[in-house]
Amino acid sequence: MKIAIPDDYQDCVRHLKCFSTLADHEVTIYNDNIKDISELAARFSNAQAIVLTRERTRITAELLDRLPQLRVISQTGKLAGHVDLAACTQRGVAVLEGSGTGAATAELTWALLLASRRNVVAEVNRLHSGLWQGSVGQQLQGQRLGVWSYGRIGKQVANYGKAFGMKVWAWGRAGSMAQAQADGVEVAPTKQAFFAQSDVISLHVRLNADTADMVSAADLAGMKPSALLVNTSRAELVAPGALVQALQQGRPGFAAVDVYEDEPVLGAAHPLLQLPNALCTPHLGFVEQDNYERYFGLAFENINHFCAGRATGLVNPDYAHRRPAP
Repeated sequence: MKIAIPDDYQDCVRHLKCFSTLADHEVTIYNDNIKDISELAARFSNAQAIVLTRERTRITAELLDRLPQLRVISQTGKLAGHVDLAACTQRGVAVLEGSGTGAATAELTWALLLASRRNVVAEVNRLHSGLWQGSVGQQLQGQRLGVWSYGRIGKQVANYGKAFGMKVWAWGRAGSMAQAQADGVEVAPTKQAFFAQSDVISLHVRLNADTADMVSAADLAGMKPSALLVNTSRAELVAPGALVQALQQGRPGFAAVDVYEDEPVLGAAHPLLQLPNALCTPHLGFVEQDNYERYFGLAFENINHFCAGRATGLVNPDYAHRRPAP
């Protein structure tokens, strides 16, 4: 098959061990991010398969109408709202997805939490500029950690909090809170208490129509001036502009963020990057060697299985009624 792999920012895909599983295919890799429909249509015009890196490129009905050769989309990790699944089904395009452990994202969450609480980046920069200590950090032991959504990643972060001697509690949907209670994790009595009493809140919620803007300006305003909000999930979980405004007003006093509404962020063109109380990283949560091998390995394996006539990870089985697989 002719396979297109967009958005390989680090030019690392061709160097992964799992890339060898595509040896029988004609693969074209792009290292930039293009959003213009016409440019994407030209780029993918001959592609029979597209491998998507998370949500970096959106696949819309308009784009699909300009890709007559496309037969399959293989998603690294779980599918999100960036692919118009109904449009794919209507046009006979199979959509395949994989899975991941979430360990890399959980680890980065904890790295951001520690770095923010101990002012690591600012202090390293001071030292390199010829200065010595300039701030007083906060230890985690004894502080209250709030984990919103006790799922695959949230559970790992909660366990890290316990290991560091934090008082951990959870908030989320009924199923999430029930699982937390089953594991002996305290559940916040109300959302208001969750925001008001947590010293650190970490978001671990999948973005969809129900969760978009779930963190409001009022929620943030209810946090302590000393509190930290960590977001390694999706920027759109927070109401537009609410976090910047909240940090400017001092509630919460700090944020550690790995995700943004429009990525990649180039030229430091995001207001969070201008705030001294925000620690920002360029969506590194899942960008880790073993994680990439798993994510891309499954995506490539799914394509090979599709070519062999046995689709794995298929999320729209009705596509076959529209167009037969090759």
